[in-house]
Amino acid sequence: MRFRSLLIAALLVGGFVYLTSHPDSRLRRTFSTGELPSWSEPTVAYSAGLTADEQNNIDIYKSCKDSVVYITSTVITRGFFGNYQSQALGSGFLINADGQILTNNHVVSGSSQVEVTLPDQSTYKAEILDRDQVSDLALIKITPKKKLTFLNLGDSDRIQVGQKVLAIGQPLGLDGTLTVGVISTLHRDIEGENNRRLEGMIQTDAAINPGNSGGPLLDSSGNVIGINTAIYGPNGNIGIGFAMPINRAKTMLEAIRTGKRIVPAGHLGVTPVGYVTGDFAEELHLPLSGGILLWEVIRGTPAESAGLRGASREVIIGNYRVPVGGDLITAIDGKPIKDKDAITRATSAKHAGDPLTLTIYRDGRSMDVKVTLGAETPAERF
Repeated sequence: MRFRSLLIAALLVGGFVYLTSHPDSRLRRTFSTGELPSWSEPTVAYSAGLTADEQNNIDIYKSCKDSVVYITSTVITRGFFGNYQSQALGSGFLINADGQILTNNHVVSGSSQVEVTLPDQSTYKAEILDRDQVSDLALIKITPKKKLTFLNLGDSDRIQVGQKVLAIGQPLGLDGTLTVGVISTLHRDIEGENNRRLEGMIQTDAAINPGNSGGPLLDSSGNVIGINTAIYGPNGNIGIGFAMPINRAKTMLEAIRTGKRIVPAGHLGVTPVGYVTGDFAEELHLPLSGGILLWEVIRGTPAESAGLRGASREVIIGNYRVPVGGDLITAIDGKPIKDKDAITRATSAKHAGDPLTLTIYRDGRSMDVKVTLGAETPAERF
């Protein structure tokens, strides 16, 4: 037993002597320099690397943030005890070096004074150049005292569900805020301010809150594909926000550039049952290829003038009460209908006075019906 203890002691002493005498020994360096050894390997600490996606977020923010502005609208309200002022905050973005800024109409609506603050905190008074109330868009302008950077406008007709998007704005007054998400769906219809229907919106889960309105929704190349416009519910972000496609703003900008009046979006005047296809269409004795079945044709609209027909009765299919007897729209301008949003897309891309050719199925046969679109009103659906 004593021999074993002596052997262990000899091994420990020998190991210590070796480690402190070996020229490359860290323990020797510690005793000779007084430095404490590192608690873990490696001896050199490296900062965490960035993924390609993180670097893209950083690059987009750095290149775009100086083109996003913050808008303060002053509204004078007359009350029983006199006039009082209230202020609303929103966002916007520069689209050229002349100081023109795109934002939402509801950001500046009713304002007696509009002020724009740049990221460097310089402030300018802005004038309202034009508005498109139907699309909730406004173009305002400042007179810059320095060179301004501006954003490139992308193509919202080419975007896809699932692609990454970035929003920059001043949610809840917190300027310079970046949020990131994806496009959740396209062609969403929602109710905007004053019960005005906003059609063909981009839905995103990028966090959008009050104050984001009018700011840019960017793709991963830094191009503007939408203007952040609305959120779902009154209490702030729950992962459902909406942006007006930038191509709608391009229509307004082109009208201003050419000196033309902004023409309202095209309006048809129908309420559909929905998109009907497959077994459901077979039950109703309609073409299996499907289409949009009409429920109501609103009186005094282009749809009524063109002779379109709504439902005349109801039938029970499974657990559903279905209005039937109306026209089935199978194609628009020669393009077969593939989903429930086809009418929205077609009318949003046209203006009042534009022609539209509908292929309908009625009484066992197909026919083409020509419609001249009217001006959209808030109370009417399509």
